[in-house]
Amino acid sequence: MINRRKTKQISIGNVKIGGDAPISVQSMCNTDTRDVKATLNQIKELSDAGCEIIRLAVLNKDAGEALKEITKKSPIPVVADIHFDYRLAIQSINNGVAALRLNPGNIGKRENVEKVVTLAKQQNIPIRIGINAGSLEKSLKELDIPLSEKMIMSAEGHIKILEELDFDKIKVSLKSSDVVTTIEAYKLFSQKYDYPLHIGLTESGTLKGGLVKSSVGIGSLLSQGIGDTIRVSLTENPIEEVYAGYSILKSLNLRKKGVNFISCPTCGRTQIKLIELAKKVEERFKNLDANITIATMGCAVNGPGEASHADFGIAGGINEGYIFKKGEIISRVPEDKLLDELENVIINSLNM
Repeated sequence: MINRRKTKQISIGNVKIGGDAPISVQSMCNTDTRDVKATLNQIKELSDAGCEIIRLAVLNKDAGEALKEITKKSPIPVVADIHFDYRLAIQSINNGVAALRLNPGNIGKRENVEKVVTLAKQQNIPIRIGINAGSLEKSLKELDIPLSEKMIMSAEGHIKILEELDFDKIKVSLKSSDVVTTIEAYKLFSQKYDYPLHIGLTESGTLKGGLVKSSVGIGSLLSQGIGDTIRVSLTENPIEEVYAGYSILKSLNLRKKGVNFISCPTCGRTQIKLIELAKKVEERFKNLDANITIATMGCAVNGPGEASHADFGIAGGINEGYIFKKGEIISRVPEDKLLDELENVIINSLNM
């Protein structure tokens, strides 16, 4: 069992972060925020996939204005991503966002920071300090110390600004594209502060490589009890980030939402198109909101036995397969009917 690090609890809209709250999965839209229709459509798709918090880039006043309608219609809390312009932060709060992602040290004069923080306090808006290893302050880059320590120093500088203004609704991220650096930064921070942490790697890559790096980095931190929200950053459709996030959490028994898919590797006993079938099973049931395990196994010799812990599954044969439930074979079905029959069995069982 993983003992999670106890952190201060904050709320982003109706989603509690930290404390004893579940680790939440978030993503970021890749639409132009000014395109309200496209952005809301993507938010709806991400929400349907399980996304619980969505971040939007706010590049200019037009994007800030679009937030007014987006925040009213979004099914999940919206976080405004702000860089440098304090006026966009103020506009975003006034237009209904549930949180900000900004680094207070990067938005100019102290009086401008105070304006943002005062409004955030009035509206109960948390601020995520987002440290990125590739964009540290010049004075820190020149120091002859490990990169992870530079990241901590950067975070501490921004935290100090907020704490001096009596603001503590803070969440922090410390992202690098390097797995080891990211892990070290979060571990060091966790030893010094109890602010909730948003964890992930930045610029992790495309689907295959990015999933590996993110799973290693995020999974390592989660296994040590570190992390309150996650984003699996991928150069891919953001929906894949959400699916990956839940897969990581489910693999560590930290969340139960959605189906757990298992399948065996191919071998010489396999007489069915196992790779294709396993992909089809995942696609068919990926949006099923049920805490069940579905197995796709290559043969009937040991498939049902090895996957006897699965709630439902398929075991392959020659141009056919067997549907099993808790290790017991319940029907023999032609290969082209397997998916439909599996769906019938699952739906009927869940509706009992």
